[in-house]
Amino acid sequence: MKERVIALGFFDGVHLGHAALLRRTAEEAARRGCTPAVFTFDRPPKEVVTGVPCPLINSPEDRRDLIRRLYGIRDVLMVPFDQEMMTTPWEPYITEILVGRYHAVHLVAGHDHHFGHKNGGNPERLVEKCRELGLGCDIIPKVEVAGITVSSTYIRRLVELGQIDRANRFLGHPHTLTGIVRHGRGIGSARLFPTANLTIPPHVLVPSHGVYVTRAYLPGGESYAAVTNVGTRPTVNNGTDVTVEACLLDFEGDLYGQTVRLEFFQHLRDEMRFDSLDALKARIAADAETTRRYFEHL
Repeated sequence: MKERVIALGFFDGVHLGHAALLRRTAEEAARRGCTPAVFTFDRPPKEVVTGVPCPLINSPEDRRDLIRRLYGIRDVLMVPFDQEMMTTPWEPYITEILVGRYHAVHLVAGHDHHFGHKNGGNPERLVEKCRELGLGCDIIPKVEVAGITVSSTYIRRLVELGQIDRANRFLGHPHTLTGIVRHGRGIGSARLFPTANLTIPPHVLVPSHGVYVTRAYLPGGESYAAVTNVGTRPTVNNGTDVTVEACLLDFEGDLYGQTVRLEFFQHLRDEMRFDSLDALKARIAADAETTRRYFEHL
């Protein structure tokens, strides 16, 4: 039986508040000789219960990757938020699911974590139940940056506004968006710069329209500085479909069908319409130079 120290939460953004939980989980697992794990859901419980769509900072795949890559958590238990999860009262949620099914010996949760049917479980009840069962338990206090509580809700707003460098301060890492490269209209690669047109995962926020300093990570692990346009490409497109199009600097090759991870660092400028492709190309060249300088001075 694989005993686990389990962090509880949804972990959208995997931000600095989550980091405190995940570091504590890894520490305790190392101390006990157990497996560090996260117990989370494939979609937001609030969305399922209310029926109101909740755009997220990250796709489930990006959440899983960030938790593993940044914090060394081996097991990311991403379970469906289904009828069973929605209707299990808080006590059997601990005893039957976390302990019985996933072999928890120690639980770690945030100061505002609620769980079980109708959110009947809270941090106080979790501590009390763990004591009764002989489990370890940590409740992590809120984390603040510059007097503001770090939260997924606040970071979502920053991403929506395009305030990426500020969002990154609260995330503790660059904002991440991973997608499969799809065929665009061919204008970028044929007449401007090699580009990767990303398919946006469903229910995932894209930053506010504009041009960003980014870095693109390819499946083999190599990375390239990139100028990324988020928006409708008014100069070369019909001006309605939202696209995420990364111009990879110093890259040659074909990325169609491959999965590319983009990390966003800074908003360069708003999206604008140019009178000609030559004017657009000149501006992208200037953006490319700014992007190179950004990474030189990191």
